[in-house]
Amino acid sequence: MEDTKVAGAAELELAEAGVEAGRFASDGKAPRTPRGQRTLRKILDAALHEFGERGFADSSIVGITARAKVALGTFYTYFDSKEALFRALVRDMSEQVRDNVAPSFAGAADALDAERRALAAFLQFVRRNKQVYRIIDEAEFVDPEGFRQHYESTAERIAARLRAGAEQGGVAGELDKLDSEVRAWALMGANVFLGLRFGVWGKEDADKVAAAASRLIRDGLAVR
Repeated sequence: MEDTKVAGAAELELAEAGVEAGRFASDGKAPRTPRGQRTLRKILDAALHEFGERGFADSSIVGITARAKVALGTFYTYFDSKEALFRALVRDMSEQVRDNVAPSFAGAADALDAERRALAAFLQFVRRNKQVYRIIDEAEFVDPEGFRQHYESTAERIAARLRAGAEQGGVAGELDKLDSEVRAWALMGANVFLGLRFGVWGKEDADKVAAAASRLIRDGLAVR
């Protein structure tokens, strides 16, 4: 009975992932059945490994469909081209970063503690999905609009959290719009390079890394 429940939960999770993935198909090619949604998800997951390991230029549709274990023609059922799939993958990975970090905010003592938790969750996500760095970096040239949107939307979320923290009294208030953007982009930039050093290259304890970064944010570098 327990095994049946676990299997059922796994099938439900896969089905839900497929439904979400359907949004990334090329215009007019969104899957109409649960099976099609699961197939599209398989193609996206295969593309993550193909692009992440080989890079955009050296990756091929044949290689992606082989990894996904689907026919070559199935690829064109959902995507117009390799470029279209790459753009979809950039959006998919950007949303996965957001969705994997979001639960970490629960139970945060204040806004800065929430940022500490978010960094720890991001480091753990990166360790499981190291390909994300190569894909986002290549997006600057393959999908400039998606590249910019990824960072702008991330910075906007950080800025909103800091504004909420200021309203609650846990964060210094912003001076103006420029001040808000500088703070958000500075925190995001720190997270990006901490993710590279301690998520992609290193294996240090994610919570300890996040705590060290949090001390820097709270206390700065000046002697007090």
